[in-house]
Amino acid sequence: MTDVLIVGGGPAGLSAALFAQKNGLETTVFDTDGTWMHKAHLFNYLGVGSQDGSAFMETARSQVDSFGVDRKQGTEVTDVEQTDGGFEVVTEDDTYKASYLILATGANRDLAETLGCDMTDEDVVDVNVTMETSVDDAYATGGMVRAEEWQAVISAGDGAAAALNILTKEKGEHFHDFDTPADADALFGPEE
Repeated sequence: MTDVLIVGGGPAGLSAALFAQKNGLETTVFDTDGTWMHKAHLFNYLGVGSQDGSAFMETARSQVDSFGVDRKQGTEVTDVEQTDGGFEVVTEDDTYKASYLILATGANRDLAETLGCDMTDEDVVDVNVTMETSVDDAYATGGMVRAEEWQAVISAGDGAAAALNILTKEKGEHFHDFDTPADADALFGPEE
C-alpha cells in the first residue's frame, strides 16, 4: 500500500506527485500519455518563455522521477473504488491501494463517476477549494472540474492544492511547501 495514487500524468497529476513525494508521501502515478500537452506550445505558463508541450512534459516527468515517484508509464487505470482503508485502483495487470486518490484525467470524468463523486449542473466534478471531491480523501483536478479554462498552469495549481491538502491532513496542521536557497543547496549542492 502506498500513500497517494494519482491517475493521470499531465500537469495536474505530475504537480500533485511532485508535492506529495517531495514531502514524504509515497506516490504512484498512472500515465497513459494522453495529455493535451502534446498539442500545446507554452507561452502562457509562468516561468516558461516558450516551450513545446511535449518537451515540457519530458522535463516534468524527469523532475518527478528525480524525487522517486513511482511512475507507471503507459499503464491505464480501468477501475477505482473506495475501500475501508482508502482506495483501490485497478489496471489490466494489477491492483494498487492507497490512503488517498487524485484524479487528473483531463475532461474524462468516468472514474470520478464510477467512484460516486458529486457532479455540478455543468457535468463537471464538484470539488472544494482544496480540490477534494464529495468522496473523502479523493481529489479531482484540471479539466475534470472546469467546463472551461483548461490551462496547464491552472491544472498544475490544482494538483499542488490537492497534494498540499493531503499533506495538511497527514501532518495534522496546515502544511506549506516553501523552499529556500538553503533547501536547494542541501538537495542539489551549492550553486556555482
